[in-house]
Amino acid sequence: MDKFTRALDLIGRHFSGDVLINHSPANGYRSRCEFGYKQGFYTMYDAHGKRIELRSFAIARPSIQNIMPKLIDYINNDYELSNKLFQINFRTNRNDHLLITLIYHKLLNHNLKQKASELANQLSIDLNIRARKELFSTGQELLADNLDVNNSILYQTDQSFYQPNHFHMPRMIDKAIEYIEDPFDLLELYCGSGTFTLPLSSVFNNVFATESNRQSIKCITKSIDEQNIHNIKYARLSAEEISEAFDGRIFRRMADINIREYKFSHILVDPPRSGLGEDVIPLLKKFKNIIYISCNYETYIKDLKMLSDYKITNIEIFDQFPNTPHLEIVSVIKNDSK
Repeated sequence: MDKFTRALDLIGRHFSGDVLINHSPANGYRSRCEFGYKQGFYTMYDAHGKRIELRSFAIARPSIQNIMPKLIDYINNDYELSNKLFQINFRTNRNDHLLITLIYHKLLNHNLKQKASELANQLSIDLNIRARKELFSTGQELLADNLDVNNSILYQTDQSFYQPNHFHMPRMIDKAIEYIEDPFDLLELYCGSGTFTLPLSSVFNNVFATESNRQSIKCITKSIDEQNIHNIKYARLSAEEISEAFDGRIFRRMADINIREYKFSHILVDPPRSGLGEDVIPLLKKFKNIIYISCNYETYIKDLKMLSDYKITNIEIFDQFPNTPHLEIVSVIKNDSK
């Protein structure tokens, strides 16, 4: 049974309508790629643990595909750049600007920094080099991404999660906005760098967004400050900690934020593949409307079973990772009795 049949079968037990599947091009879609570096090649490992050596990567965005052979040749011809290099990461934005990160098992000495600057200038890229507790940037440490959705500008670091499918990310945001009815205030868990937070701030009166990852918080802070957005507040809290805050626990990380002053009409969750889990479900049951973004239809259905009083009112599938077992879901589940 393929992933589409399996997902539609599971969802069909909870939703009687048709479910649209949004397909992605099989190549050229991925704007975030991470590789090992060994013996002069980019490396990955297959499902059996066998190392695969690469010079190019067809599913990457064209800007990444084009730079990969040039970068690897440059590195291979320079001992300082190649010595004790073990990982190479690529990120690109919607304007095809590249942020590349080289990660080393050695100190970032002056000579290496100079070589990195020469490389960045030669290939017209922003380059980060990292070692344990060390970072050197030749340009901008953060990569800006301009979205057409409500003119939002998002930022990402080379260490933060960011939706990788160039084609589907804005469509998923548009779909979430389309599904929203009678908005007032929004609580968002797992907000990341603000992929949904910033565009949805134009829909809701106020947004309180939470995220536990420090790098993501750095990104959303920069977006809010630079765009002078006044109706978003955020705190570095896990979903479990927000549940405790609703029960009255005080967190210094919430500073002057009073959760009781909000009039939440919706909660948005975008959890990891493991889903929400039993500790977070009681918090969701306080809300009438749940916007659930899922990257794992199996755990989505598991969570839905724990929300037995809720019904799916809107749902679409996005095949973010063609030719893999993974699917992304954008949905609204509602409890009309609240």
